Amino acid sequence: MPITTTTKSTAAPLTVLGLESSCDDTAAAVVRLEAADGPGKILSSVVMDQTALHAGFGGVVPELAARAHAEKIDLAVEHALNSADLALGQMDAIAVTAGPGLIGGVLAGVMCAKGVSAGSGLPLVGVNHLAGHALTPRLTDGLRFPYLMLLVSGGHCQFLLVAGPDRYVRLGGTIDDAPGEAFDKTAKLMGLPQPGGPAVEAEAAQGDPVRFTLPRPLLDRPGCDMSFSGLKTALLRQRDACIEEHGGLTARDRADLCAGFQQAVADILSEKTRRAIAEARTRAPDLTTVAVAGGVAANSLLRSRLQHIAEEAALGYIAPPLPLCTDNAAMIAWAGGELFRMGRRDGFDLAARPRWPLDSVSPALLGSGRKGPKA
Repeated sequence: MPITTTTKSTAAPLTVLGLESSCDDTAAAVVRLEAADGPGKILSSVVMDQTALHAGFGGVVPELAARAHAEKIDLAVEHALNSADLALGQMDAIAVTAGPGLIGGVLAGVMCAKGVSAGSGLPLVGVNHLAGHALTPRLTDGLRFPYLMLLVSGGHCQFLLVAGPDRYVRLGGTIDDAPGEAFDKTAKLMGLPQPGGPAVEAEAAQGDPVRFTLPRPLLDRPGCDMSFSGLKTALLRQRDACIEEHGGLTARDRADLCAGFQQAVADILSEKTRRAIAEARTRAPDLTTVAVAGGVAANSLLRSRLQHIAEEAALGYIAPPLPLCTDNAAMIAWAGGELFRMGRRDGFDLAARPRWPLDSVSPALLGSGRKGPKA
């Protein structure tokens, strides 16, 4: 069935304060929405990362992350307002990530936003973190609906047909690990620092991507779903074989393994993108653009491969600036502003949600539980 897109009339400018704390970045931003379809103007964007806090653990420790968010979120808000040279009373609304994410961090942001809303009387809008990523091309480029979005990050990987600020159709996604998670685990296997994405990419630049034979899971099956768990396991076995053969992991082994892994991820995402384009065109014949967002969208090999695929399909291509690939509050402010213009308001019963799929109609990819579908 063809997808009809959301249309909006010209609206008055809005200035929105956004808060983001879903993982390990405490962020606040002030964004101005002027034209109805964007682009927006980022007046300030403050991101306080926790890289040093979690460095010794090989990954994000949820309890430590939640405590750091609780300590810093109000400071991030203050810095964002000061950097924008605006007072809280000059905001039109407050947007906050209400999920999905690590529940302690999400809760810290939601409670802060509720407090600011109660004290200022400003309307409150809860935002799905994934919608923030998915709507980033409208913030940066004023991209009109509909468009195909590959959202690829540390915890998520899915193809979305974006038809409106609150209208998403999932065409496919990962059935196990997300690519960002696989990059982080690969870095850990190779003895590289976290976050894994930049570390593996830097190492791969020195390596031979065809030395090791690694699988491309699910490419032999139809559809747009993906899998990265088997790739990670194959990499582990290749690493162990190198260690056994050489009495340790040499610098050449490490670089070649990273290059082979990165190439395999790019191959999987490239082929699945081709399939997603074909599927999206059956649902939205007026499709004009392929976009990518999320932390893994910062990978230069992936960006160039996806651009080539979009050009092959005679479609436009948008990848966000690198600072907007990773978690930030500017995308939350923009998404909240779009929802606010549509009439969305949340009360003080706004709940923090560890799980919150954008497409509530399609079957869950990763199962379900008492708190609802995971993705």
